[in-house]
Amino acid sequence: MKRQLDALESELLSIEEQLSDPETVKDSAKLQTLMRRYGEILPIVERYREYKQILEREKEAREILESESDEELVKLAQEELEKIVPIKERFEEELAEALIPKDLNDGKDLIVEIRAGTGGEEAALFARDLCRMYLRYAERKGWKAEIVYESPSALGGYKEVILHISGRDAWKLLRYESGVHRVQRIPVTESSGRIHTSAATVAILPEAEEAEVEIREEELEIETFRSSGPGGQHMQKNETAVRIKHKPTGLVVECQDERSQHQNKMKALRILKTRLLEMKRREQEAEIQRQRREQIKSGDRSDKDRTYNFIQNRVTDHRYEITLYKLKDILDGDLDELLYEIRRKEIKQWLMGQESETVAARTY
Repeated sequence: MKRQLDALESELLSIEEQLSDPETVKDSAKLQTLMRRYGEILPIVERYREYKQILEREKEAREILESESDEELVKLAQEELEKIVPIKERFEEELAEALIPKDLNDGKDLIVEIRAGTGGEEAALFARDLCRMYLRYAERKGWKAEIVYESPSALGGYKEVILHISGRDAWKLLRYESGVHRVQRIPVTESSGRIHTSAATVAILPEAEEAEVEIREEELEIETFRSSGPGGQHMQKNETAVRIKHKPTGLVVECQDERSQHQNKMKALRILKTRLLEMKRREQEAEIQRQRREQIKSGDRSDKDRTYNFIQNRVTDHRYEITLYKLKDILDGDLDELLYEIRRKEIKQWLMGQESETVAARTY
């Protein structure tokens, strides 16, 4: 990391030198390019310079502890270290995150697809728990979240449920949720009190923008039907629900939560475009994704990315080897500690990868 930050600092000095050159002012295109780059790296370099000052303070305090015998000086140095170390760690996290290339999906709305996996009705009930967890988390973060499609099970769980979530940093944090979520608990359907293991899958997809996916009208097969829901006075008498099939790929999307057929059609098209974009990305980046999966999974971890153990009040993310004993809080939407820890570990993995590439380049 230090090598990259030193390089940025040198680049900043070079840009400042060029900007002070009268010849640069005459070249408007070059001037614009330099100013843009200057604005990008200046905040990082300023933070790095502050970080170096922190390192100097830490070095001085440690030298005092090693060489001084005066109790008062030693005490002051110890107090300084206690203040400095947490500040230094925070700086390191901020600088590491600043170095990671920007994710092209940052800032996008996202589609969250939750499906019951192995475990029958208990898996469907767990899918409902996961749905509630993400809705509660969105509420805590001040994001906008809504259910756009649901396929309920007999006992009130979900065979499948799709959410639309929008808000600052929603993609940055929730993208780590993709995978197989496994639950270990005594199900309500179990009369003998035995612990069962069930699973649900979660897919986090960045919502497609208009320019990214083009769908022609002749490629669509659109059906309308009555929305399912509570009976009595709330029974839908009109065919407001919409089912859209994309004929070239066979993808099918349903939406029924709005009272207007037009609104349901628009939502269904948004989900369809998002799925098509994800299919396109998978085709274009299959090898990259395969390599990434190899980096974060091994052996039987591929079928359990995260485990929720009710008996031990434990949540374990197997990909990043993180365990928290606060299952009830997490299922109630208190995901920040888990997701920020995952983020920190991924940043460290990225930095280690950069270091390995640098060493390899030197070796060969």
